[in-house]
Amino acid sequence: MNFHDTLISHLEMELITNQANLVEMKMPVSDKTKQPMGFLHGGATVALAETAASIGGLANIDPTNQLVFGIEINANHIKSKRDGWIMARATPKHIGSKTMVWQIDVVDEAEQLISTARCTLGIVDKQ
Repeated sequence: MNFHDTLISHLEMELITNQANLVEMKMPVSDKTKQPMGFLHGGATVALAETAASIGGLANIDPTNQLVFGIEINANHIKSKRDGWIMARATPKHIGSKTMVWQIDVVDEAEQLISTARCTLGIVDKQ
């Protein structure tokens, strides 16, 4: 996958594990991912979560004939963070022929839960 000049590269996300049943992605808590008060931005956390789910979705389709797109994501932000890094761990809860549902837990370097999210992906045939 080419991540160059995408949101993934701009937020310095790093793909750690890429399997059909587990995707792990890491992202630094830096000025690029903070809100103006100096804390990790919830939107950056959600971007990491949806990216992990989408990469997992790709591992469960035939990419020569299908695409995946985010349909819905919701997140609960549990703990704030000022520095270090966060890791998204995405696991599938449902893999269907037209939709997938992924659970994404975002933890920090101490394995403390920062956010938890659920993302629904749509599976679309290429035209």
